[in-house]
Amino acid sequence: MVWVYALSSLEYNYIYVGMTINVDERLNRHNRGRERTTKPYLPFRLIYIEKCENRLEGRKREKYWKSGIGKERLRKLRDEKK
Repeated sequence: MVWVYALSSLEYNYIYVGMTINVDERLNRHNRGRERTTKPYLPFRLIYIEKCENRLEGRKREKYWKSGIGKERLRKLRDEKK
């Protein structure tokens, strides 16, 4: 089982989408600045999480959330949670 997740920067207009088997550990790595891609946009909060049965399904969902339509939906989710 894998998880597809989306993080929103608390300081910048930046949303990151990723895939992992351990969401808590991954969020901690992002917020500690251990990931080069997200380090400039610290800190983050989790805005979306989705469980997938396997890596192949997870990769398809990750690609969707990284697409234009997916990112637009994530922005709406983020703005609703503010």
